[in-house]
Amino acid sequence: MKTEAGNRLGTEKIGKLMLELALPSVLAQIVNVLYNIVDRIYIGRIPGVGAAALTGVGVTFPIITIISAFAGFTNGGGAPLAAIALGQGNKKRAEKILGNSTSLLLFFSVILMALFLIFKCPLLYLFGASAHTISYSSAYITVYLIGTVFVELAVGLNTFISCQGHARTAMMSVLIGAIANIVLDPILIFVFHLGVVGAAVATVISQALSAAWVVRFLVSEQSEIRLKFTELKPDRSILAFILALGISPFIMSATESAITIVMNHGLQVYGGDLYVGSMTILQSVLQLVFVPIGGFTSGIQPIISYNFGAGQFDRVKKTIRLMLTVTLSASLIYVVFTMLYPGVFAGMFTNDAELIKIVKKVLPVYMAGMTVFGAQSGVQSSFLGLGQAKISLCIALLRKVVLLIPMALIFPHFWGVMGVYYAEPVADIISVATAVTLFAINIPKILSVEMLEKVTHEENGRG
Repeated sequence: MKTEAGNRLGTEKIGKLMLELALPSVLAQIVNVLYNIVDRIYIGRIPGVGAAALTGVGVTFPIITIISAFAGFTNGGGAPLAAIALGQGNKKRAEKILGNSTSLLLFFSVILMALFLIFKCPLLYLFGASAHTISYSSAYITVYLIGTVFVELAVGLNTFISCQGHARTAMMSVLIGAIANIVLDPILIFVFHLGVVGAAVATVISQALSAAWVVRFLVSEQSEIRLKFTELKPDRSILAFILALGISPFIMSATESAITIVMNHGLQVYGGDLYVGSMTILQSVLQLVFVPIGGFTSGIQPIISYNFGAGQFDRVKKTIRLMLTVTLSASLIYVVFTMLYPGVFAGMFTNDAELIKIVKKVLPVYMAGMTVFGAQSGVQSSFLGLGQAKISLCIALLRKVVLLIPMALIFPHFWGVMGVYYAEPVADIISVATAVTLFAINIPKILSVEMLEKVTHEENGRG
């Protein structure tokens, strides 16, 4: 029997529904990215060591990204499947998917924490740390890893709230953590003089609060699909389907880690610590728009999944059209602004004159291809919402593995340190063109009764 929240996904006006579901998600992600950025702003201004500390913490991003990627592995596969099951009126299956996803998150938490703590220092040097920055990298990531389980649960389970149509509740989980981090950061860093350790402690406490909020909601009667102890027992068929669909968002996130490693290594070899520090700032500037865009597409995804599961293809098409319009417009406007005023963004993170000079030079180059990248964000989210893991995976692999990583390795041999930055826009433009082409070719076939029956048969066969 379909829930009241689910019925709204299938009957409410698309524009109104998109605004109601996406706005809280976007606001939550804006606050989320702000607290990450505020983290870096504070670190960059630690007296006497700000530039080195900022570079050191930036080197830890591959590890942090991989941890988040495993959370995305679970929610990127589990949440769309749960939404499709709700659209089909199969609440029992949706709860099994939630329970198995939680088991995966707990398993990933233990394995990731242990492995990264054991191989911490060799990995940090591999990721771009130097003798001058390793102490900051090691101190920060050690504390962060202790809170791995909080990150996994907070990030991995929150999407199961929004997929039910409870966007405001999902937003609150992010707001709680973000506000706590913003308040704790200056206190622990400057008042208690804990430096980068204080920043890490603030992050762990904040993630713990978010995780507690998410779990509390999912076990309560407010949740249409409830987290139950009996459903935590692994079911191979369900786990296989979660992992099959989740592999695309996992690779999209995990390859960000690989990209950071390759780029940091190239920047360290051809430039030095300040160039590695510039990448920390560039990634932060990039997050200012693309994390909120990710929040927007995540908020919209339940509408796509539910209506696809219910066979309402006209509503799916209208939702996708509106989503692509918003994501493309947002990326274009923001990126052009950053290219025109790079010094404004550089000054947000550091007062080091040499580092600011580097960022002003490379930011317009690095961001150029992102002017149209909103189109790819919308396309990939649409494929995920429709349960099309293979196509989404191909797009993710093309940009990051096939194009960006090889280019970041090859281009510096021709253009020195600038070659690392040139790789990004070239890969972005080729990837966007390919993604849009695949979308135009495949979407008519996907939005058909035959495809819906195939997806339903596959799910039932695995369930």
